[in-house]
Amino acid sequence: MEPRPFDLLMLALLPGLHPRQREQLVARPTLGEVFARPREHGDLLSPKVQEALAGGAVRRAAQAEVRRCEAARVRLVALGDADYPPLLSRITDPPPMLWVRGTLPDPARPSVAIVGSRQATGASLALARAMGRDLARAGVTVVSGLALGIDGEAHRGALEGRGCTVGVLGTGLGRIYPAAHERLGEQVVAEKGALVSEFPLQEPAHPWNFPRRNRVIAGWSLGTVVVEAAARSGALVTARVALEEGREVMAVPGHPATPTAEGTNGLIRDGAALVRGAADVVLELGLEPLPAAAAAGEPLLEALAGEVPLSLDELQARSGLPVPELLQRLSALELEQRVQRLPGALFVRGN
Repeated sequence: MEPRPFDLLMLALLPGLHPRQREQLVARPTLGEVFARPREHGDLLSPKVQEALAGGAVRRAAQAEVRRCEAARVRLVALGDADYPPLLSRITDPPPMLWVRGTLPDPARPSVAIVGSRQATGASLALARAMGRDLARAGVTVVSGLALGIDGEAHRGALEGRGCTVGVLGTGLGRIYPAAHERLGEQVVAEKGALVSEFPLQEPAHPWNFPRRNRVIAGWSLGTVVVEAAARSGALVTARVALEEGREVMAVPGHPATPTAEGTNGLIRDGAALVRGAADVVLELGLEPLPAAAAAGEPLLEALAGEVPLSLDELQARSGLPVPELLQRLSALELEQRVQRLPGALFVRGN
């Protein structure tokens, strides 16, 4: 018998429960019976949890959380509900309950995670934004962690692309973290995206919550793109979970001398797919090809239609692209040998 949503909420609120214990509890005949007779399940429940269940404290906490969610216009989506993300439900340890603000994407829409450093270079920030925008325009849901740096730019790009984006938090939805991204979070919700957490509304930013947040990001998505990451980075945790769950891992190469590219270069060395933009991501995942303009940097190639070399200022004026995005697209086209850089920071079409 499938657990009732309220029982799954109680399960999510049990303190100090290891994921393996949670999995074993769900596997017992019914969660309702476990919670009604907690002392018969001492192999999985600590004496403290048994007491909290037997005395009704957990049930009262769950009832109070339901009331808080109703007041905050936050939906509770239980594992097994029709709109629970299908890929997330298949991971080893799916959250029993999701707290949701906004609109969950159509389950049939493919999702891609874009993650990376909070202290990323300007070029990587521009690339993440362009990738988020181009993927969103192609009908792909962009999933990330609403963090500073790469995550935030991926969300902003998806919003610019008029597509869907999902921000997965390591705090409760009543405590947006980082606070600097409260406005971005509101934009995500307003543009028919969603903010999601597996933690109660007022859960603070405990360090141990963020690896669990990262597994949700990876589990939600067909593949994870790491745009820039140091050797020890939360983005690499997301990539590792994606690998463990049989999802694709992709990485953007960086200069060997850049410390925040050490992790991404290491991923590529160890077998991750090298990607330079949204077109490569779409190709790697076997999705529908992007429109030509998004896939090929068409404004730049049109600007370079003649044989006369152009400066960066001239290219910016002709293409209308912001300088950070212009530099990112030039780099991608250089890698494809479709643009050639000449001495004096001049550019021509490649051979």
